[in-house]
Amino acid sequence: MGCAAARSASALLLLLLLLGRALTFELPDNAKQCFHEEVEQGVKFSLDYQVITGGHYDVDCYVEDPQGNTIYRETKKQYDSFTHRAEVKGVYQFCFSNEFSTFSHKTVYFDFQVGDEPPILPDMGNRVTALTQVRAYWKQLDNMQPGRTPVTEGLGQLTLS
Repeated sequence: MGCAAARSASALLLLLLLLGRALTFELPDNAKQCFHEEVEQGVKFSLDYQVITGGHYDVDCYVEDPQGNTIYRETKKQYDSFTHRAEVKGVYQFCFSNEFSTFSHKTVYFDFQVGDEPPILPDMGNRVTALTQVRAYWKQLDNMQPGRTPVTEGLGQLTLS
C-alpha cells in the first residue's frame, strides 16, 4: 500500500471511530458475545458489522428488543447492516455468535448508532452525504497539518451528489 493510500485508510478508520460506538473484539471459537444499549421509544438505531479476521470471515448475529423478541437474525454472514426504529423503550441486546465454529476464532468490528447521525460540520446543511462528510473531514485534517501531501489528493475524481 502506498504512503498516500495508507494515510487515507488511517484517516477513514479515525473517522469511523469518531462517528459512533465502534468496537473491534475477539470472538473465540464456540463462543457468543452480547452487547446492550438503552434506546428510547421511536428512536432509530443501526448496527453495522464485519468480520475482519478468522475462518471464513463469518458470524451469526441477532438483535432482541427489551421484551426478548428477535427483530433481526442472520447466520454465517461476513458483514451486514441493520436499521430499526424502537417500538418500545428499553434495553436492546445484540449478539455475535461463533458457536458453530470449533477451531477458528474471529475478530469482529461493529458500529452501533442510536438516533440520527449528526453532520460532522454544522454548516453542511441538508445535502450531507457520507462522502461529503468524509471529504470535509479530510480537508480539515489537511488544513491542520500543512507541509504534507493532502489526504484529499486522491479524491479529485470522485463526484459528489
